[in-house]
Amino acid sequence: MEKWHRQTQAVHGGTRRSQYGEMSEAIFLTQGFVYESAEAAEARFVQAGEDEYIYARYGNPTVAMFEERIARLEGAEDAFATASGMAAVSGALMSGLQAGDHVVAARALFGSCLYVLEEVLGRFGVGVTLVDGGDLAAWGRAIRGDTRLVFFESVSNPTLQVVDIAAVSEMAHRVGARVVVDNVFATPVFSRALELGADVVIYSATKHIDGQGRCLGGVVLGRRDFIRSTLEPYMKHTGGALSPFNAWLLLKGLETLELRVRAQAASAQALAETLEGHAALARVIYPGLAAHPDHALAMRQMGAGGTVLTLEVKGGQAGAFRFLNALKIIRISNNLGDAKSIVTHPATTTHQRLPEEQKAALGITPGLVRLSVGLEHVEDLGRDILTALQAV
Repeated sequence: MEKWHRQTQAVHGGTRRSQYGEMSEAIFLTQGFVYESAEAAEARFVQAGEDEYIYARYGNPTVAMFEERIARLEGAEDAFATASGMAAVSGALMSGLQAGDHVVAARALFGSCLYVLEEVLGRFGVGVTLVDGGDLAAWGRAIRGDTRLVFFESVSNPTLQVVDIAAVSEMAHRVGARVVVDNVFATPVFSRALELGADVVIYSATKHIDGQGRCLGGVVLGRRDFIRSTLEPYMKHTGGALSPFNAWLLLKGLETLELRVRAQAASAQALAETLEGHAALARVIYPGLAAHPDHALAMRQMGAGGTVLTLEVKGGQAGAFRFLNALKIIRISNNLGDAKSIVTHPATTTHQRLPEEQKAALGITPGLVRLSVGLEHVEDLGRDILTALQAV
């Protein structure tokens, strides 16, 4: 199994078959487990063996299959699956920090991530410094002797700034800080985060891993000592467990992940090239374009531009809304990484609660729209976008 290619691992990795020899992975839809004797129950609570379970909040065979399979894809020693992407973020951050610690994070983060950093961690005495993720000198100034953790999105949401994982990791490791990377936009298909120096990688499995808009889920990946000794106790006792049914859906998603994501990225690249320079657009932001300021870094880290592009529509919010409302195939929603193409207006939805000055600093303008490219034919998507832009 160790020599299998990624696509084979995505289909077969971590499979556990019951005595019935089922082809598709079994859903162990149970919250508890029984023991042959009181002595067996006592022994399991002292030290559960491999493939021995106590309670679904602590672990489940279907969830374990998902954890092992995605760990193999990511090249991680271990993984812990969570109820959502934000459960993964909050668990990875909070489980390894205490009052008096210092965190350095990129300023360009999803709003809920900023809430955990500034409101939750700040409330419990953790100091947080936010920096421009693309400014390596700013990282160098902010990381100090008492910095215990650095956190960033490898590709920021929604302005698609690419952070140099290797360079930031090197600076963090000089002071013994843990590097935690939210890798949603890179996806496990294009990820090299652990190879480049990250200690912990987080995914919202709700996005590309499910990829079909069916369920919530998250996962934290890294070295076994962190996953099992630091993260697992925190997650077990705070309750952010992934449900077995959702784990089964995510296992099914992994089977087609590579095919879907590569097709979506190819379509995103084609659309970005088509739209670049369009009269109704102030700019097209896509790391796969040579004009993107982080293009060379994106190619080095991921080898592709990803499945999401961002458009700044002329005419501010009014222009953006006219464009959104004129689309026929692409649907307005706030998810991404779906088989269906989705468009979002961050300033009034996902990043609505940010102060106006913070939106401006992050480049989230009233005309900005985020486009998650799905699996529709690229020519149909292109026509839909170009026709809608006539309304601007």
